[in-house]
Amino acid sequence: MSHIPEVPYNDLPPVPPQGLDLEPKRVLKATIEARAALATLTQATRLLPNPGVLLSSLSLLEAQASSEIENIVTTSDALFRHAELGDGNQATKEAYRYRQALFVGVESIKHRPLTAATASEICSALHGREMLVRAVPGTRIANPVTHSIIYAPPEGRDLILDKLAAWERFIHADDDLDPLVRMAVAHYQFEAIHPFHDGNGRTGRVLNILMLIDAGLLDQPILYLSRGIIARKGDYYRLLRAVTEEQAWHEWTVYLLDVVRESAESTLRKITAIQTCQQQLAERAREATTGGRDGRFLDVLFEQPYTRISTVTKRCDVSRQTASIWLHALTEAGILRSMKIGRDLVFLNRELLDVLVRPE
Repeated sequence: MSHIPEVPYNDLPPVPPQGLDLEPKRVLKATIEARAALATLTQATRLLPNPGVLLSSLSLLEAQASSEIENIVTTSDALFRHAELGDGNQATKEAYRYRQALFVGVESIKHRPLTAATASEICSALHGREMLVRAVPGTRIANPVTHSIIYAPPEGRDLILDKLAAWERFIHADDDLDPLVRMAVAHYQFEAIHPFHDGNGRTGRVLNILMLIDAGLLDQPILYLSRGIIARKGDYYRLLRAVTEEQAWHEWTVYLLDVVRESAESTLRKITAIQTCQQQLAERAREATTGGRDGRFLDVLFEQPYTRISTVTKRCDVSRQTASIWLHALTEAGILRSMKIGRDLVFLNRELLDVLVRPE
């Protein structure tokens, strides 16, 4: 029986799909390439003296991109400012919560298995309030241009909970399915269940990163995955629908594995560019001020582009006067740019910002 978009997909079958080999030759080829790219990225991060410096910036870039997929539009610059100052419009604040949700998920899987409860924690962090599984019928997904209904997810809280329980069993199944293929299949299934009233797409993309960490394919949540999806956003939605309508699992899986590979490669290029910028500015900072020889100070300057005197004072355990001298010395040397934003005197690492926002 063909799928009818307007009718709730209460018969959504569990995964894995019965009678289908999920790992034919072309999927295995894409898996090997994605694994190699992730291994290279992971090895590079293990060699970093302070991975947290990159984690702060890259997680904000991922937050901006993942939110943009859902038409929550802000800029990377606005997010970096918000991270330091707490200002920004509603879209910026909502996008920023994505990073918080990502960290909530990472912390959660350190202590308990990834489950539907983890998804609820993530979705709640995204919205800043408790998000429970849908109980009210009528959720429909429409084409943003034509406004025609393209998908109606399952309805009925008990039914949704049953499907989430089956999804949990799949992601923890003791079989020989490659974790990358499992992630791709699980991502479709989660989006098809669509368990929450809002935030399912962003929650699902956080879950992707958590599954890679849980499988040992990533150490830190630094994969800049959503930018790769944005670059092929039309394919993302088209292939999700193709699984629903045609059971086109292989095409969907290869697509997502390619996005993982491309994202790992571009994230590695981004890390290399940040490191180069960091080394060059560190040399100039050492010549400009004694603070340039303080590793904690340099870390503050590269965790994100904006900083304040109070941040340096707290993080480097120095007086406000010393922090001010360091920052103003770098401003006079042309390394930082000072500006007033509201009542705050803020120092911008413009060269780092340029590296972060440019495509790699």
